Amino acid sequence: MAEKRDYYEVLGVSKTASEAEIKSAFRKKAKEYHPDLNKDNPEAAEKFKEAQEAYSVLSDEQKRKMYDQYGHAGVGNGPRGAGGYQGFDASDVDFGDIFDSIFGGASGFSGFGFGGGSQSGGRSRARRGSDVLMRMNLEFEEAVFGCEKKFDLDVVEDCDECDGRGGFDEEKCSTCHGSGTITSEQHTILGSFLSKTTCPDCGGTGHIFKRKCTHCKGKGKIKKNKTLTINIPAGIDTGDRLRVSGKGNPGSNGGENGDLYLEFVVEEHDVFIRHDDDIYVEVPLTLPEAIMGCKKDIPTLYGNVKLNVLAGTNSGDKQRIRGKGVDNKYQKRKGDMYVVFKVYTPKKLSREQKSLIEKLAKTDMDTVEIKEFNKFVKNND
Repeated sequence: MAEKRDYYEVLGVSKTASEAEIKSAFRKKAKEYHPDLNKDNPEAAEKFKEAQEAYSVLSDEQKRKMYDQYGHAGVGNGPRGAGGYQGFDASDVDFGDIFDSIFGGASGFSGFGFGGGSQSGGRSRARRGSDVLMRMNLEFEEAVFGCEKKFDLDVVEDCDECDGRGGFDEEKCSTCHGSGTITSEQHTILGSFLSKTTCPDCGGTGHIFKRKCTHCKGKGKIKKNKTLTINIPAGIDTGDRLRVSGKGNPGSNGGENGDLYLEFVVEEHDVFIRHDDDIYVEVPLTLPEAIMGCKKDIPTLYGNVKLNVLAGTNSGDKQRIRGKGVDNKYQKRKGDMYVVFKVYTPKKLSREQKSLIEKLAKTDMDTVEIKEFNKFVKNND
């Protein structure tokens, strides 16, 4: 009789591999060698059986300890014979999610039994419904201060007539005898293969109804248009999301509904510009205001405030007003306001204004920056 290969070698993992790494390795082997995906390759069934045996041991903490200490003898699996792997019992191993990932949940494979054994399948598992993404526009002030929004949404809920069951007068499914699965056996030179698929009559529930609910047409769910009201916290910005629990797509086989995610798009403001939680506002200054400085009313999110504009202010200069940005309840922080100045030069002047400017021009008003620039220009000639 041929010697069995090391289980770690079979799955292609190290002896220090984690549970997740072992499961991932088996998933790859199962996808590569599954008999239903390799019907023209008889060696694939043997390799698949080998991988399944290795996984049944290495995925079980106690069995893995025994195997690491005593080898194959420690888990009661002797040498491999001509008829396949002997003494392999996978009845306590759940392969359902692995086969679902290979067949997309549609094949109904819950596992394989080898050498005349069987794999317990069970009924179709409850599946959570998928989440739904919905975009919502907010005005600038609504996002900054928070608000209450109402909107219409099609939601799927349990049928009122049958309480979500889909019918009346429940009885055991005669096709699968209440198991929810149909077992079929295939015979090959390598042994017998038992495959389990979801019962087509009961959909894997194990029961049927004598009378189907006419209100929901046996689905147990109905679509309703509802008006939902949500409270949007202060500080929401474009791209932020809020989760509304249980308002997504319906689950199946008793699974819970998915969630609704609201993704926000915040409209721009005519005056204020938002950067994260800081607010920027552009404030125009006359030439005298910029030169001499002044007190100016500045609009903020919370009303006007007086600001001492510094003398000698240039276009692009900024002054900060602390705490006048977004009071972000969503992220639990508060921003500031930045006043950005823009100095406007008049294009038309009266005679008096021109006279005053001409007198001013005759004085030495060159700043250090102007003098340095003029020096550079002179040397560059």
